[in-house]
Amino acid sequence: MHDATDAGTYDEPPPDVINNGVPNAPFYQPVTDPSPGTALSADEWPQNKDLPTLFKPLEFGKDVKHTLKNRVIVAPMCQYSCEADGIEAGVLTPWHLVHLGSYATRGAALVMVEATSVLPNGRLSPQDSGLWNDRQASALKPIFDFIRMQGSIPAIQLGHGGRKTSTLAPWLDASTIKPHLKSHIATNGASGWTDNIWGPSPVSYDEKTFPMPKEMSEKDIDEFKEAFRAATARAVKAGAQVIELHGAHGYSIHNFLSPVSNTRTDKYGGSLENRMRLPLEILDTMRATAPKEVSIWLRISATDWWPEGEEKDGEYISWGIEQSKKFVKEAIKRGVDVVDVSSGGNTPRQDIKIGPGYQVDFAAQIRESLSEDERIPISSVGLITDGVQAEEILDKKQADIICCAREFLRDPSLVLNWAQELGVVVNVPVEYQRAFTRMFTKHETRQPVKKH
Repeated sequence: MHDATDAGTYDEPPPDVINNGVPNAPFYQPVTDPSPGTALSADEWPQNKDLPTLFKPLEFGKDVKHTLKNRVIVAPMCQYSCEADGIEAGVLTPWHLVHLGSYATRGAALVMVEATSVLPNGRLSPQDSGLWNDRQASALKPIFDFIRMQGSIPAIQLGHGGRKTSTLAPWLDASTIKPHLKSHIATNGASGWTDNIWGPSPVSYDEKTFPMPKEMSEKDIDEFKEAFRAATARAVKAGAQVIELHGAHGYSIHNFLSPVSNTRTDKYGGSLENRMRLPLEILDTMRATAPKEVSIWLRISATDWWPEGEEKDGEYISWGIEQSKKFVKEAIKRGVDVVDVSSGGNTPRQDIKIGPGYQVDFAAQIRESLSEDERIPISSVGLITDGVQAEEILDKKQADIICCAREFLRDPSLVLNWAQELGVVVNVPVEYQRAFTRMFTKHETRQPVKKH
């Protein structure tokens, strides 16, 4: 022991400073509090007094409230990176953990796992994600756990590709590699299932380049509904806090909704009520299966972009914004908490006017169509590429949430960079903070940083 009579003055040792880990986590990780992407207190950081909407929290959910720490979420993005066959078919891998985890560590409020098929024949390509068995659910759990440890909301999109399944990963598309072939088909010899393509009707997406679907029977429809129920239960068990139904981009749910792809004459075809029937039954099933603390979302294509329009002679001839408004209202009655508004994907004849934020107006129209009692957050997606643009969309009340895909692929630190672009101080993982000293500089007002 140090003797106070020794030369010099005795100093009490400093209190223990502990590098605490995230509580109740499956492995040690230092705590970042508040979590990455959260705007820091204006009491300490004066420039945060006038906080942009993009970095204000947002609540969603009717029975159980959830909170987005900011308004930027990661869209589901297919990676075409699972095994195609055998016991590992459709099972997520370390690639997906790194891919999705990188967005959570860098501040995304919610990270959604790619379109995940509820049945083997619902995969877009043989290498797509699936959730038709427990092995696939087990692979999801560590990904959801990691996302949650970063203070982000773990989510998954469930779907079935319908008449656009058994196709090639985009970098193998024969129409790109060998233009004279003009085929997207993954043949049976390439782990495809061209003899078991499902659709509401035997109407191909494109007869020259896509497989021909068979009309789903009542038995197929029963299997379809049960598959969504079982996949929802597996997603819940794996730890999903949000489960989204994929009703967009020309896949099964969209196929049933649109007169372009649905020519049935039974209770699932014809009138708008009939075409909405199966999608709404699926939503009922998902809501009944998931506990109240798990939120159900919906992604839609607001329009087919059909060259002849949505109506002709008083009849609907394609899927469009007016039907989308009615569908969203019905979905809200089924317990949907958030709707993400996309567009297109159901016909090669689509006439899309692509430009910055080209789908935002559809989100705005749907948002405006909701009564006060129906009001839920509406998300917009599509060529939203900078923080100023995103903030303008929110300020104009065209949408409540900004959903990004390719921009995250280009910039995994999108949320942190948009914060700097708008002059906001948000928290950064403690492991990375030394790289963000420019942001952690106090100013009396916001000092936006111009994009390079």
